[in-house]
Amino acid sequence: MQQTLEKRLPTKEEIQNAAEAATALATAMDIDDGIVINGQDGSPISIAPTIGRQLIELLGHISNGEMVTLVPTGAMLTTQQAADMLNVSRPFLIKLIKRGEIECETVGSHRRIKTTDLMDYRERRSQAQHDAMAQLVQMGQEAKAKGK
Repeated sequence: MQQTLEKRLPTKEEIQNAAEAATALATAMDIDDGIVINGQDGSPISIAPTIGRQLIELLGHISNGEMVTLVPTGAMLTTQQAADMLNVSRPFLIKLIKRGEIECETVGSHRRIKTTDLMDYRERRSQAQHDAMAQLVQMGQEAKAKGK
């Protein structure tokens, strides 16, 4: 039995299959404003557009050759799982927790992080990076204007 795509990269065949499936689903969404598939008894089952877009996004990641892990928003993550999702080391994540930048709960002697808390941190970090870049652009424009 093959490992799931959260443990390994997709094969060339899986990448090709995901790309084809994403294209087919996107085409179906454009035509029907949703996806209609056949149920077990052959009757049509409609898949809501929001779910269809989520499926297309998932297939897009696979078609890019990426490993994929689905994490429910209510899940409690280990520090290693959280570090992997942020693409940082576990010791760095522990520093973020100790500085109060990411909330965690202690279960026995282990720290657990809510997915929502991790996503909140990631959004704050992304916004801070965006703000810093905008400030650098503004400073560059001001310097250019003074130089004229």
